[in-house]
Amino acid sequence: MTINWMEKLRWTEEHIEDLRYTGYSYVRQGKYDIALAFFEALAILDQKAYDYQTLGAIYLQLNQYQKALECFDRALKLESEDHGPTLLNLAKTFFAMGKKEEGLKLVNILKNEKNPAISNIAKALDLAYG
Repeated sequence: MTINWMEKLRWTEEHIEDLRYTGYSYVRQGKYDIALAFFEALAILDQKAYDYQTLGAIYLQLNQYQKALECFDRALKLESEDHGPTLLNLAKTFFAMGKKEEGLKLVNILKNEKNPAISNIAKALDLAYG
């Protein structure tokens, strides 16, 4: 049985956005241990690709690579307009885990990404690890 926590808590989309905004504020401050709780809650409450991608990035920052991989995998399975950030963080996780070949495969794909923020980082990672 799956519990609909939004319904149980009588929360609206506004509550979720407040939670997301607050969590992201902690990410921007580099307070990943605090942000973690917000995005773990969002992953349960709202299940959006962005939340899983951000949660994975937090785990990456905290050197919890297996949990990061699980979040990125989940984000990729959810519908999203842009999986570029997820794939880029997945590549970074592979590099951090010493899985250079897997990281380079993703980076080579991402070098052609339309978004220059993604493609430029992918190119830098290729130079660093290639």
